[in-house]
Amino acid sequence: MSTAAFIGLGNMGYPMAGHLVKAGHQVTVFNRTAAKAQSWATDYGGKTASSPAEAARGAEFVFTCVGNDDDLRSIAFGESGVLAGLGDGAIWVDHSTVSAVAAREMNEAAMGAGSHFLDAPVSGGQIGAEKGVLTAMVGGDEKDFERARPLMACFAHAVTLMGPAGAGQLTKMVNQICIAGVLQGLSEAVHFAQCANLDIPLVLEVLSKGSAQSWQMDNRALTMSRGEFDFGFAVDWMRKDLGIVTGEARNNGARIPTTAMIEQFYALIQARGGGRMDFTSLITLLSGEKT
Repeated sequence: MSTAAFIGLGNMGYPMAGHLVKAGHQVTVFNRTAAKAQSWATDYGGKTASSPAEAARGAEFVFTCVGNDDDLRSIAFGESGVLAGLGDGAIWVDHSTVSAVAAREMNEAAMGAGSHFLDAPVSGGQIGAEKGVLTAMVGGDEKDFERARPLMACFAHAVTLMGPAGAGQLTKMVNQICIAGVLQGLSEAVHFAQCANLDIPLVLEVLSKGSAQSWQMDNRALTMSRGEFDFGFAVDWMRKDLGIVTGEARNNGARIPTTAMIEQFYALIQARGGGRMDFTSLITLLSGEKT
C-alpha cells in the first residue's frame, strides 16, 4: 500500500480521498476549511495536515482537486504549497478541471522540483465520486501514469492516458462541449414536449430506447421537466468550465459557436441569481421560470 496526500475536500475530493483509505492506502488530507478536513478524518480514519506542503511531505502520491487555475496555483506555490512538500520521485496527480496552460505550468514546476505531474480531470459528478465510478482523463508521462493508475482506480472505473501534459485537460474540455450541447438539446426537447401537452415520462421512456438516448436523458430529463435544480453540478462551475473551453478554442483556432452561445446562456442564469442551481437549469431560459 502507498502513502498519499489529498488536497481539496469538496463534493468530489471528499469521497475520492475516502476511497483511497478504503483500499488500504495511508492518506493525509488538507482542506482550506480545517473543520471539513477533521470531519473527513473522523469519517475515514485518515490524518489531517495544516498546509498542502505538510500533507505532501513524505507522500509517494499527492492528489489535488480544487476549483480553478487560481485555486490550483494558490495551493501549489509558496512555502506552504504542494511543491514545497513534494519529495524526489513523488507523483502529483491533479484532478481539478483547469486550463491546459495551468496543467503544463504545474508539470514544469513539478519536474523542476524533481518530482512528476499528471493532469487527470474527472467526469461523473458527485454521485460518480461517491460510488467510485468516475472517468479519469490523464495527461503526462506513461511511466508515471502506470505507477499512479492503481490508486486512481480506487475511485475511477475508467482511467486512460490521453497524451502528454495538458492532454487530460483538453479531453475534459471535449467532454464539457459534448455535455453542454446535449443539455441544450434536451432542454429544448423537454420544453417542446411540454408545450405540445405530451406525457413527459412516457415520451422519455420511449426515446430512451432509441438513438436519442443519453445519460442526461436517463438521469436528468424528468427533474428538468419538474423544475428541480437543487442538486448536482452548479451553473457556476459549468460556466467556469466552458470559459476554459472558449479560451482554449481561441488559442487553437477551433470553431465552437454552439458552445460559446451556451456559455452565455449560463451567464444569463447567473445574472438571474441561479449560479448555484444544477447546470440542467438551462431549460429555465425556455420556460420563463424564475431562477
